[in-house]
Amino acid sequence: MTLEQKILESRKERGWEQIETAKKLGISQTYLSLLETGKRPISKQIARKAIKVLGLSAEVLPFEISLDNLIPAQNDVLAKQLGSLGYPPFAYLKSKQKKNPAEVLLSALKSDNLEIRVVEALPWIVFNFPQMDWQTVIKIAKINDLQNRLGFVVNLAENLAIKSKDYDTLNLLREKKLELAKSRLLREESLCHNSITEVEKKWLKNNRSKEAKFWRLLTDLEIKHLNYA
Repeated sequence: MTLEQKILESRKERGWEQIETAKKLGISQTYLSLLETGKRPISKQIARKAIKVLGLSAEVLPFEISLDNLIPAQNDVLAKQLGSLGYPPFAYLKSKQKKNPAEVLLSALKSDNLEIRVVEALPWIVFNFPQMDWQTVIKIAKINDLQNRLGFVVNLAENLAIKSKDYDTLNLLREKKLELAKSRLLREESLCHNSITEVEKKWLKNNRSKEAKFWRLLTDLEIKHLNYA
């Protein structure tokens, strides 16, 4: 469902007329009509306003990254973005502008020096925002050789869905996991953390979970380590 359709659906669910909704969004009724019919593009400003006014998920926010300009984010920036998305451990932090959760996820996966507290938040993003634009997410992940990292995170989120008995999310994530599995990379790497010694690499290779081994990642992260699980 497009953002235009979500705005229309949410407005009707609330029983709001166009003129009332337009006033809340700070635009004219004519302009809202054009937005809802897809005749005008929705700006980032209006999208963010719609999230507040209509209670839409941050998943509808437009991407501010393209296929070939994915830049790794810093730990402090990611912490604030996660706080704005509602991640409990960082709830006290807020970013000036809320980001699409898929964009936060991808910029984190691109990093090779994430703090463990940020890495632990990645399955939470996938589990809590399962309706993200997966077609774009997987395409960007493949272009940036992140499919193993993304697949492992989706695997952990799948385990969260099993534990919470959220079967709709479970089925969706299993589908995406299988799609990512078809393009697994042969190389082994760490999960967003490359500053590990050869001794640590050897230990992780022998003590990692079956999921980490499948995705060829040197990490000991498991669902039991996630405090929110």
